[in-house]
Amino acid sequence: MQKTPYLRVKPKPYRQALSLSVATLSGLCATASLAQTDAILPTVRITGQSPVVNMQGARSEISLDPAKLPSALSVVTAEELGTINVGRDISNIFRRVSGVVANNIDQGDTGNGFRMRGFATGGTHGADTAVYVDGMPQNMPSSEAGAGHGPAFLEWLTPDMIERVTVIKGPVSALFGDQNRAGAVDIRTRSGPQPSSAALTLESFNGRRGTLVLSGQLFADQVNPIQSLFVADVYRAGSFRDNSSNKRDNLMLKLSAQRDDALYSLRLNYYRTDYQAPGYLSYSRLAAGLVAPTSKEENALPGYGNGHRTAVVFNRAPAQGEAGLYATVYAEDFQRVRGGIAGGLLHNEGSDDRTILGGRLAYNWVFGNTGALQAGADVRSDQGDGIRRRFTSYTPTANYLTNLDMDLLTWGLFAQGQYKLAPNIKLLAGGRLDSFDYEITNRKLPAASTGYRKSVFTPKLGAVWSVSPQLDVFANAAEGFRSASAQQISPSGALGPLGAIGGKNNAGIEPTKVRSYDVGFTATPAAGVSLSAAAYYTLNQDEIVLVAPDTFQSVGSTTRKGFELEGRWRASPAWSAYASYNRILKAQVNNPLPGIAPQLSVPKDQLKAGVEYKTLAGAGRMTVNADLYYTACNPFFSGTPLVQGTMPLYTRYDFKVTYDWQKYQLSGFVVLQPQRNSSEAAFATTAGLQVSPNPKQHVGVSLRYFFE
Repeated sequence: MQKTPYLRVKPKPYRQALSLSVATLSGLCATASLAQTDAILPTVRITGQSPVVNMQGARSEISLDPAKLPSALSVVTAEELGTINVGRDISNIFRRVSGVVANNIDQGDTGNGFRMRGFATGGTHGADTAVYVDGMPQNMPSSEAGAGHGPAFLEWLTPDMIERVTVIKGPVSALFGDQNRAGAVDIRTRSGPQPSSAALTLESFNGRRGTLVLSGQLFADQVNPIQSLFVADVYRAGSFRDNSSNKRDNLMLKLSAQRDDALYSLRLNYYRTDYQAPGYLSYSRLAAGLVAPTSKEENALPGYGNGHRTAVVFNRAPAQGEAGLYATVYAEDFQRVRGGIAGGLLHNEGSDDRTILGGRLAYNWVFGNTGALQAGADVRSDQGDGIRRRFTSYTPTANYLTNLDMDLLTWGLFAQGQYKLAPNIKLLAGGRLDSFDYEITNRKLPAASTGYRKSVFTPKLGAVWSVSPQLDVFANAAEGFRSASAQQISPSGALGPLGAIGGKNNAGIEPTKVRSYDVGFTATPAAGVSLSAAAYYTLNQDEIVLVAPDTFQSVGSTTRKGFELEGRWRASPAWSAYASYNRILKAQVNNPLPGIAPQLSVPKDQLKAGVEYKTLAGAGRMTVNADLYYTACNPFFSGTPLVQGTMPLYTRYDFKVTYDWQKYQLSGFVVLQPQRNSSEAAFATTAGLQVSPNPKQHVGVSLRYFFE
């Protein structure tokens, strides 16, 4: 096995301080969100609870809770995470979320597969969805070590760090900025007090994980002591495929306390990774038996990657109610390297080396139960390099694809108001004004260096009608945006040396906007039963898609139409179930350019379903979860001229059994992926479909001990 090259981004001195079955359903598909009970049996430690009906209350209420928005949404709680097979890929936390395609890429820490409502095609790892953790945006602008513009890298998170995940469908909320086109993801980390524990996990393919959770208090003799939570996670794994390995270390320390009328928290986290990646294989050669699914990419050295992230995040919020001042301040040292396979002895090594600073200040006024208004401003600064360089036999050459020195400043003003027109009717209106002040130095093509000054305004409008205590109907019309990337503004041309002659900038390019329309309902027709549905139409004014490896191109406007259905049923205290279906009716380029595919590569059908069973077993309690995940009808285009094909359907079955007894918790899981050569991670080239094959089964066992 080849040795992974060392991290080439060197820490800078100022960063040292910061471093403190299914075949009959081939026309169907989609997902569901679950909520949890809080009951705990005496002497039994319960960390995962069963899904229950959760309609989040009447949407006509005046509240900042995202569940009160006139939009489809899903919530994943900390308790539910204990019942999900998260394993090596943090994107598995979205496995049950309706309408979300969460990819298990198995290429090391290359990014988190996340697609929603037909967006984020071509492996952009969460772009087109605004992702925030504790108020800090996670999307990386103009990434060279990821996949394009706006990917969200969430590998620094572990399930033990997460308190709540809220997925908002559509760009209806004015509180989220850049990349909020398909919608937004709001992740909140845990605070103390929590049960302290230590866990050891063993998985297939030499997977090993050790986790330590320590919860306590500082100045415990005070009326309002400081709550502390420390999480350490060490993960090592091989892979189903050859020449693949992953080393990952995650640390988080969070302090929180109440002082007077406010809640304060300070979070510090550190993340380090080092991995090898086997690359992708030709699907046609796999199907013909000419290459084994376990192989690395043929006739090529393995890919590689490594990185460090260190962040500090401070938050302030009202201690009682929702009225008052909200503040967030953050700083991050972000370093990331990825060596993508370019064939034979060649790699294109992309690196991001950024200093990220920013914050948000907002005030929320509440006018009884009649209305509310929140207004504020946010700012983010990204300074550093985005470089992609050609390597031969892991040795750098003088040729680059991109070499940019970027100073990217974005600031926004936002406001969002709610007003009850009647006791059962609520209107919501808001908007954002976002401005960009960039300075881009292009070291490869100096003539393309430029400043960039643009603004974009995105309005939001929605309404909720609580027809009865059992039925809410909602609708919204909202705009979202995606900023122009540095590579679009200052193109770097073809592979070549630094300081080359030629090049021009596109300082007049505008941010791309979408206009989205939603209608839907949530209902509780009977005790223990909930149903929800939403239909959407999204018009994107200027789509940018991956048209070849490392090549993105504007292809004009695109249209997306689809609907989502989901249901949840609490049959008894022991049994519960969920199911959801998502159908994309249209995802197409309206006026495709020559050589550009007329349809977007997104699965048309998605089905998710699951059951949970709880029972007393001996002196403890057993919880059994079974989940089905299915995607189908995903078009791809390859060859010259383009020829349309359909990716193989993908099915996944998850089983997990957890036994809680006194201070011990024993868990075992099995993941089955029975479709031969099928994969969630696939893309088309002129030579055909390329895939990252999955093992047919993956198993693991975990033992956790709780202590005070």
